[in-house]
This record gives sequence, structure tokens and C-alpha cells, in this order.
Amino acid sequence: MGPFIAQRGPALLDACLKVRQQQGDCPTGHAVITLAGALPAKAVVHTVGPVWRGGEQNEDQLLQDAYLNSLRLVAANSYTSVAFPAISTGVYGYPRAAAAEIAVKTVSEFITRHALPEQVYFVCYDEENAHLYERLLTQQGDE
Repeated sequence: MGPFIAQRGPALLDACLKVRQQQGDCPTGHAVITLAGALPAKAVVHTVGPVWRGGEQNEDQLLQDAYLNSLRLVAANSYTSVAFPAISTGVYGYPRAAAAEIAVKTVSEFITRHALPEQVYFVCYDEENAHLYERLLTQQGDE
């Protein structure tokens, strides 16, 4: 369990442990959904992004799968919004610009073909990432 879960209280941690007991570890690129615990949300989608290994280990596809499988769960559960951090760009070492391109492209293609989610938020923890996403989203809007 990552620090995000540990900091969000026992209800979210318990929900994650139950999923692991029932389904085992979540493979890279897959996603599961749990109750939100103490978070101000209806649910939390947990996904496993790839560890960056130089781009030769199918990392792009696995990262795309992480976003797609998360979006599918959101739509299947009739949620109207979702927020994504920059998956895999922290300790997993995925290059930020490449990860942002995959995130924006994957999400944009999904929402043009599906009614839900209606809103997608990209959560950027620093100015560099915020500028990357702003640029990519502006370009996406121009296309």
C-alpha cells in the first residue's frame, strides 16, 4: 500500500486490503475501485502504472492501460468525474512529458467515445507538470 492510502484513514486501507484478499495484487495496467473512506469522493480507483525501464518493456501500453481501465471503471459505475495524478511519474520514474502525452491522448480519446465521465481532472503537484498538461490540453483542444 502506498502513502496515499496510509494517510487517508483506516476505512480506505481496509477496503484496499479486502480487494487484495479477494483478487490478489493488481497487475500493472489494471485497476480496481473501492469506497473512498474519509476522502470527499464517492469512490477511489486504484491503478498500477508501469515502472520506467527505458521504454523497452511495453511501458507506454501499460500506462495507457492504467488510464483506460480506470476510465472504464468510472464509466461502469456511473461516476461523472474522475481525477488523475501523473501516474508513474514519481518513484516509478516515467518521464513526465511522455507520461503526460499518453494521459491526455488516452483520456481525450475515451471521453469522445463515451458519455461518462463528463469531467476529468489532471492533478499536478508542481508547476512543471501543470505547464506540461496545460500545453497538451491546449493542443488537444486545437485539433
